[in-house]
Amino acid sequence: MLKEPESMDDLAYFTRRQLMGGKGFAMAWVERQPCPKCKKATMGKPAGKEGSIKIRAKEYVCPACKYTVEKEEYEDTLTCNVKYTCPHCKKQGEASVPFERKKVTIIDEEEGGKKSSVDAVRFACSSCSKNIDIVKKMKK
Repeated sequence: MLKEPESMDDLAYFTRRQLMGGKGFAMAWVERQPCPKCKKATMGKPAGKEGSIKIRAKEYVCPACKYTVEKEEYEDTLTCNVKYTCPHCKKQGEASVPFERKKVTIIDEEEGGKKSSVDAVRFACSSCSKNIDIVKKMKK
């Protein structure tokens, strides 16, 4: 049984999404990991001069010892936890998968069946074993 997050401060990623035009639902989150060097604090994006977090930063920094890790390297070590309702079989389930975004091809119904390639976290339904994609939010 996955434990839902209490605070957004402990997370590197969080989303609630409808899947396949409202047929399914997913809530996904990725918890931040402790610093690999000092183990005292959790890694996070660096803060700016006013104390606000730099959301587009290319690295993660430990607030205790200032240890720095590249974004790609750090995100490859994280685990994505998902609570979902499968859009294919309508059953509810949970999954823990590596937080790796892969390129997948989707068909956009609103654009007249146009195919496009997007980044997504992909996992299999525990009931019907069909793939479920949580796509990265795209700008229109």
